[in-house]
Parts: sequence; structure tokens; C-alpha cells
Amino acid sequence: MRLEVEAALVRGELVPGDVEVADGVVVDVGLATTARGRIAVPGFVDLQVNGFAGVDFLGASTADYHRAGEALLAGGVTAYQPTFITAPEATLLEALRALPANGTRPRVLGAHVEGPFLSPERLGTHPLEHRRDPDLAFLDRLLDAGPVTELTLAPELPGAEELVARAVDAGVVVSAGHTNATAAQAHAAFDLGISTVTHIFNAMRPFRSRDPGIAGVALTRRDVFVQMIVDGHHLADETVRLIWAAASGRVALVTDATAAAGGVPGSYQLGDVEIELLAGGVPMREDGVFAGTVLTMLDAVRNLHALGISFEDAVGAATAVPARILGRADIGVLEPGSAADVVVLDDRLEIERVVCGGEARVVA
Repeated sequence: MRLEVEAALVRGELVPGDVEVADGVVVDVGLATTARGRIAVPGFVDLQVNGFAGVDFLGASTADYHRAGEALLAGGVTAYQPTFITAPEATLLEALRALPANGTRPRVLGAHVEGPFLSPERLGTHPLEHRRDPDLAFLDRLLDAGPVTELTLAPELPGAEELVARAVDAGVVVSAGHTNATAAQAHAAFDLGISTVTHIFNAMRPFRSRDPGIAGVALTRRDVFVQMIVDGHHLADETVRLIWAAASGRVALVTDATAAAGGVPGSYQLGDVEIELLAGGVPMREDGVFAGTVLTMLDAVRNLHALGISFEDAVGAATAVPARILGRADIGVLEPGSAADVVVLDDRLEIERVVCGGEARVVA
């Protein structure tokens, strides 16, 4: 199957010519073409998706995953981590057991467990009653229940060092988030094996001139990836530009999308929390605390590009960098021999086609 594109984004570079896919893989790039105005890019990878299209993943059934997955594909996401916020242990264990098996489209990479080992001072919308201090036995039960690929925790909590070591040994990417860590605590955490931060600047110790906190340390350490929400609400435009200036090449876009994404204004669930979406706004808890987003990854890329970031780099923040965070060579890339997970964009950055696993799943 030819994709009928003018060029393809291959390892961060635009290569003129068409793309051919067959048997679920990219066969060739740079082929002779008469197509104009269409570009093939790797399928988007979202590391933080709480829900989508009315579905909250914390209580999702197989049918729910299918419905949300179709909506995610329509936004160009071909691989993602369902994200579970702080909840009762039984709820988290059941959610992990309910993760779809291999072969689903878009690909479920594993769960991002965001909590419950979070700072009581930086919970955001996470329920205080379900927050826990680090507990190795609890972590082991989570790891036994299903494939945990990312764990967000507050590294300054007592017992966090042992938890980080256990998770890293199990191959889990550990992220610092919902944390009140000081700069010194942040350095210690990153030295221990924490390799990224969850939605930088949101739900963490503020940056101050003599107290840069975990955000300041993450931006200055070249061995740390940062994840950010670019929805026009969670970060000011100047903050996004500052993050990029400090950490370009190690910044991943995430949506932090909720069940309200793709929906109409009204009430939705985020775990145990009831959230409200107002027209043109962001989901909020009843007390006005932000509760995720309605952002699509396509819009995150557009928003970043609109702030002066090159098209190639904006796409890379939604593809190659998330893949590097997870240490995955099989996602976020478009080149001969790679999986045929491809998004075709027109010159207005509208989606014309999404190919996942070699199948044309979305056609405009």
C-alpha cells in the first residue's frame, strides 16, 4: 500500500517521496510520487491518558477500551499508556487486570500508575483518602496484577528510595510527580534512577530563585526527560517556551486526557472524582482544581508548533521522545522495517489517514 504522500518524517528529517507499507511494516520511503501537500509522520505516542470519549480507564471494560481506542486513533495516537490515578487498592488491581492483551489497536503499551504514593501537599485532583506512603508490598501487588510501564510518585516521601529501586529493577519507568521535592531531593531521586517528570510545573513544588525545586533540577539535568501538557491552560505560552529552551530533545508531549475528551460539556468521572467540563474550558473538580484535559495529541502538536517550535521537533515530542522515555525502539519511528504506525497530515496539519499495524484505520 502506497500512502500517496509528498514526504515523510524519518528520524527527525523530512525525506521527499512516498511511503510504502506491507504486512504491518514500512517497506520503503523516498519513493517517486506526484502527491503534494501530504506528509507521513510516525504514529503519536501518549504516555498519559486517563480516558477518552466518555471512557475512564480506571473502570474500563474491553468494549470501553475499543471505543476509546477508536477515538484516540482518530487523533493520530497509535500507542498509549492508560493512566490510573490514585484510587483504592482493589480498584487499581482490577484496572491492571483489565488491560487489553497484545494485538489491540491502538497499542496499549502498559499502564501508567499515577499514585498513590504522592505528596499530600501536591495532590491536585487525586483523592486524599486514597493517597498512600511508599509501601513495597503494595507495589509488588500492583506489579503482579498487570503490566505497569510507568509509575509516578513523590520521591521525597519516606521509603520512596526502596520503592524506586524495586520499580526500576522490574523495568518500570519511574517518574517524579505530584511532589514537593526540593532541589537536593530531586538530584538524589534522579541519581537513584528516576528518569522523567510528570506534567512539569503542574502539581509540583514551584520554581523559586533560591529554591528551584524538582522542575528546575529536571530542566538542567541532561539525563532527565520532562513531560508537559500544552493545552493553553496548564502552562503559559512563555513557560512552554522556557521548557523547550532548556530541554529541547528531551521534552515529551502528553495529553493527560480524561473521559471528557471528545465529549460535550457536562459531568464525567476521573476515577472516584466527579469532574465538570464547561464549554471551551478544562475539566475541573467542584472546587475549581484542574482535573486533566480534553486535549488530543494532534492539538498538542499543533499548539507546540504554533509557539515557534519546528514541525519536525513538535512531532518528535509526540513520537520519538516518548519512545525514548520508555526505552522502546518499536514505536515513535517511521523508517524501513519499522512498524507501520503512521499518520498522514495535510498542509493544514489535519489528519488525512491513520495507519496502525499496517491497516488504514482512519481515512478523512
